[in-house]
Amino acid sequence: MDHTFLSALILLLLVLDPLGSLPIFIPIMREVPKERRKRVALREVSLAFLVLLAFMFGGEAFLRVMHLSERSLEVAGGVILLMVAIRMIFSHQGESVYGVAPGKEPFIFPLAVPLLAGPSAMATVLLLASRQPERIWEWIAALAVAMWVSGALLLGAERIRRLVGDQVVSALEKLMGLVLTAIAVEMILAGLKRYFVGGL
Repeated sequence: MDHTFLSALILLLLVLDPLGSLPIFIPIMREVPKERRKRVALREVSLAFLVLLAFMFGGEAFLRVMHLSERSLEVAGGVILLMVAIRMIFSHQGESVYGVAPGKEPFIFPLAVPLLAGPSAMATVLLLASRQPERIWEWIAALAVAMWVSGALLLGAERIRRLVGDQVVSALEKLMGLVLTAIAVEMILAGLKRYFVGGL
């Protein structure tokens, strides 16, 4: 399953799921002083971008060291995406909220990792880079745009929640989960097809 810049951008946005992160982001950021919220949000998005960028560039070496094939990575990434998609569809309000120690602002955990740069996002960028390494700069650009969108949504989290309401945010998350389910199944089928048709 080859990707274009646009399809990679859409896939990354679905995997990063910034709208789905709003119910987690809002209560965590309430503990941060108002004057620090913008700086904290930008810092966490930047850290997540650097983590995913490291996985993108180190993907091929990682596969060699771990003796993994692109086919196994594609199937594994599809399975992870499918699990994330199912959780998005069937989650209930208040679930999967990560705790932060009282009086402390989040640093890396839980906003940068695993909220944005989670296992599914790591597997996705690793797969993009390993499948089409000649287009690495397109994937970097797609990741940068996806992170920018995620950062903008997280910065306006409270305003978005007040504007559209919790029910609309939840409905959008479930809709994205349905789309991500189809993408995950396609990844699994493509990996299996390459394994059986291409041989061991």
